[in-house]
Amino acid sequence: MRPLEHWLQEAVERGASDLHLVGGAPPAFRINGEIHLADAEALTPADLAAMARGCLGPEQHEAFERDWELCFSLQTPPAGRVRLTLYRRHGHPELSVRFCGDYIEPREELGLPVKLDELARRPNGLLLITGPTGSGKTTTLNYLVDLINRERRCKIVTIEDPIEFVHPNKRAIVVQQEVLTDTRSFNRALIHVLRQDPDVLAIGEIREKEAITTALTAAETGHLVLATLHSPGVLHALERIVGVYEGAAQQQIILQLASSLQGILSQELLPSIGSSRRTLAYELLVANMAVRNVIRERQLHMLDTIIQTGAREGMVLFDTCLHDLYCRCQISYDVAMSRARQPDRIAKESR
Repeated sequence: MRPLEHWLQEAVERGASDLHLVGGAPPAFRINGEIHLADAEALTPADLAAMARGCLGPEQHEAFERDWELCFSLQTPPAGRVRLTLYRRHGHPELSVRFCGDYIEPREELGLPVKLDELARRPNGLLLITGPTGSGKTTTLNYLVDLINRERRCKIVTIEDPIEFVHPNKRAIVVQQEVLTDTRSFNRALIHVLRQDPDVLAIGEIREKEAITTALTAAETGHLVLATLHSPGVLHALERIVGVYEGAAQQQIILQLASSLQGILSQELLPSIGSSRRTLAYELLVANMAVRNVIRERQLHMLDTIIQTGAREGMVLFDTCLHDLYCRCQISYDVAMSRARQPDRIAKESR
C-alpha cells in the first residue's frame, strides 16, 4: 500500500481540503465540500496502523493508546502543515487530515464582511466566530489574528488544539500554545494565560464552562478576546453560552456577556456556481445598546429583528446574505432555499 505521504501529495494536487483514511474504502478526498474516492484499493487495518505509527512520536503514541483518540498538527513535506485526527473504529485506527495552508487570504477573497475588521480593531471585548464543523471558523480566526498582527504593537496569545497556522511576528508579538505540546490541557492553559500579559487572546474553541468564564473575564478586564464556538447561528451561540450555567452563576454570565460582547459572526460554507471553491454565507451581530439590553433582559428571540433593522451598523441577517449571494449568482436558488432559516423570506425577495 502507498504511504501516507503519497496520499497527502495527491490531496494537494487535487485541491482537497481534507483527506479521510477509513478501513474498507479507498482514500477519500473532500473537494469543494464533496467526498471523492481515490482510484485505489480499499485500505486495510494493517495499512492504517502503519500510517498511524509513522505519524506518532512516543508521547503521542502513549496518549493515543490511553485515550483512543488524538488530534495534533504535523509539518509534512508534501502538504505543509496539517491537522491530523486519529480515532478508533472496530478496534483499529483511522485518520482524518485537514490541510491548513501557509497563506492567509485577504478579506475580499474569504468573503468576510468589512465590519469584521472594525470589530477586530477594538481594544477589548469578546468577538465570537461560530458555525458548524468545516465552516471555516479557524480560517476566519487566523485572518483576524493576522490583521491585528499587521496593525497593532501588542502581544497576542493563542491557545489552539492544535495549531493550524503559524503566525510570524509582524508589528505584534504572537505566542502560540498548542495543547499536549506546550500545555497539558486546554483548561490549564486558560488558567495561566492572563499571567502572560496579553493584549489579545485567541482561543481555538470555547467548549466548557472554564473556557467561557475565562474568555468573558478577560474580555471584561481590558483584553480583546477572539474565540470560535460550534453553533449554527447567532441566537444559538448566545443560548449555548448562557445554558452552560445555572442559577446565580447564569445571571452573572448574562451581565458579563451583555457588557463585554462586541459581535458574533456566524458562518457557513456553501456550494458555489461554476467554481472550484465554496462560498461563505454569514450572519453578523454587532453589540449595540439594543443588543446589550436584549441579552441583559433575556429576550434573545428579539435578536433577528435587531439584526434586520441594524444594517446601517453593519449587521447582516443570514437569509439576507443568502439572498445577496443568489442575486450575485454566487449560489443557486436551490442552495439558498435549502440553507435559509426562513425560506419564505428568500422566495418573497426573489420575486
